[in-house]
Amino acid sequence: MLIGVVSDTHGFYDPRVPPLLVGVEHILHAGDIGTGQIIEHLGEIAPVTAVRGNNDRQGPESEFPEVEMINLGGCRIYLTHIVKVPKEGDRGGLDLYREQKADAVVFGHSHYAFHELRDGLTFFNPGAAGKRRFKVVPSIGLLELEPGRVEGRILVL
Repeated sequence: MLIGVVSDTHGFYDPRVPPLLVGVEHILHAGDIGTGQIIEHLGEIAPVTAVRGNNDRQGPESEFPEVEMINLGGCRIYLTHIVKVPKEGDRGGLDLYREQKADAVVFGHSHYAFHELRDGLTFFNPGAAGKRRFKVVPSIGLLELEPGRVEGRILVL
């Protein structure tokens, strides 16, 4: 199952995003949605699951949950906005996600793309899909999901 992953749009729907999401079966938005009907636009491509970010304090975006556990492609995805990725070997830092039986943790906030495995658990941040900020190149991500397997790619905008 192919999943699109977007974060930190901050109210900007980049026209380069839709062509990169052609063929995805679901889209995850990892917060800091902003105004501008971002979720509705993404919903024209595929069903969307979204969480609110630290900047989603008012309007309809503030009504999204802080955390979603979603089953897609035989995998359990823990979706939230802010994550402190545990250091290699920090099994205690994985406890929250292990308790949820997550296969992957999808997050945003930092605007930096990140894709690493920690003790068999995938941590994935697609970077920021909004206007360029903090001298970081905008990006989104794709996750290919199969039971017991999560493969990710970062796509630079």
